Amino acid sequence: MENSEIIRVLIVDGNVESREKTRSLLKMEKGMEIVGVSRGGREAIDLAQETEPDVVVLDASLPDMDEIEVTEAICRRVPFTQVVILAVQVDPNYMRRAMLAGARDFIVKPPMTDELRSAVYRAGGLAHERRDNSLRVLPQSATEAQHARPLASTTLGKIIQLYSPKGGSGCTTLATNLAIALHSEKTHSILVDANLQYGDVAVFFNEVAYHSVLDLAPRVNDLDPEVIASVTVNHQKSGVDIIVAPNRPEMADKVSGEEFYKVLQYLRRLYGYIIVDTPTELNDVTLSVLDAADLVVLVTTQEISSIKNSRLFLSVTDGLHFDRQRILFVMNRFDKKVAISPEKVTENLKQEIVSVIPADEACAVRAANQGIPFVLESKTYPLTKSIFNLAEIIRSRLGSLETGDATQMKVFRTEA
Repeated sequence: MENSEIIRVLIVDGNVESREKTRSLLKMEKGMEIVGVSRGGREAIDLAQETEPDVVVLDASLPDMDEIEVTEAICRRVPFTQVVILAVQVDPNYMRRAMLAGARDFIVKPPMTDELRSAVYRAGGLAHERRDNSLRVLPQSATEAQHARPLASTTLGKIIQLYSPKGGSGCTTLATNLAIALHSEKTHSILVDANLQYGDVAVFFNEVAYHSVLDLAPRVNDLDPEVIASVTVNHQKSGVDIIVAPNRPEMADKVSGEEFYKVLQYLRRLYGYIIVDTPTELNDVTLSVLDAADLVVLVTTQEISSIKNSRLFLSVTDGLHFDRQRILFVMNRFDKKVAISPEKVTENLKQEIVSVIPADEACAVRAANQGIPFVLESKTYPLTKSIFNLAEIIRSRLGSLETGDATQMKVFRTEA
């Protein structure tokens, strides 16, 4: 096995006998290297920073610290390191707390040799992948990282919000494919899932994420490129980076609108386009995105209820003195057989529909189920062509706004 494939392991266990047993089991593996052994949590945190292991095998009974606190500290300081916890019993509540802290796997003590070996290999493979992605994304210094992602024609990137006041309008599908259409070698895109309860962005990209925007919320005043890289997932086929929603609905309340706003403002420094998929509910986070957005892509369909809700949303934004030039009105799933035309909706709502996305339920559903955005499958799909057309409209509108009267662009962020 090549040296680059060696899995570096740190063993943390307060019991001498079980610690040595774990060490004996793993040191016989040719693909593993024991880089350290620790008797307690504080020592383990220091050793993890010093040795930067791929995997920490952490016993759940430590003399000085709670193992979940240790897990959180190690994952925060060495983001690519994966933690495998050895516990006497693993109940669902404990697993949820540990996973939120960053734990990768759980094994009931005493571990079987094959079970422990397999868990470490799995965790090590993920650590190598995350380390490689971090190295690819991050330059040698934070200063260089500020300029690593070439932006568009301005110093800061542009925030584009995808929003529909009617559920099931296809916002996530549009956001996923639009992020890819806007992404290029010169202007990088990141897609942020603001549906903090039931976000599906990771599913649409067929990606598994162990960190989310929840991990950024406590650090919004101390963000840097390395912190961002530790949370993002890179979709290698498209090059687009992703920040996913928390993996549990009840965790949504732990991210405030003000914190989300600050995360988006920092992402402007690193990306040309920040695409944000937002839920239907006009909650604190959705409004904070609306405040931060350079453009809002308002999505409707030909359903009467969707058009009615779009009217209500436009009424809300008018009341907030939100410049309608910052709203791109899009009709999704357009079917020529339905009598409601884009022209009629434009006239009725006094807001021009600038893009019409054709209905192709089979293509959209297949792409979502396979986790392969349809813009990657074929350039000839009518859906694909419409997305790239929308991307050009977005670039054009951003350019017009940039050279237009900026005094018309008001914000209404609620202070914390």
